[in-house]
Amino acid sequence: MVYARDDAHRAELERTVLTGRGKIEVSRFKGLGEMPPQQLRETTMDPAKRTLLRVFLPSEDMEARVDAKDLVERLMGKKAEHRFDFIQSHARFVDAVDV
Repeated sequence: MVYARDDAHRAELERTVLTGRGKIEVSRFKGLGEMPPQQLRETTMDPAKRTLLRVFLPSEDMEARVDAKDLVERLMGKKAEHRFDFIQSHARFVDAVDV
């Protein structure tokens, strides 16, 4: 099994690693809670395979830091209504969806 981190990485893997004639199965997850335990172990919990990225804001931009803290709390906090409000106000509706 091969995992891609984004569409560009997937395209690269299709050109280099997945060159056989077999069918390529693509699965996407909205969050880690939806992943089967084996895939979670292979992609996220294994220190040899996982990628940890530090996200930071420049210290001189305090307004951006406050905004980011608020956004993280709204999107990842315990109150689901905050996530719902964010989605409702930022959703872009399209006619065709690649499902």
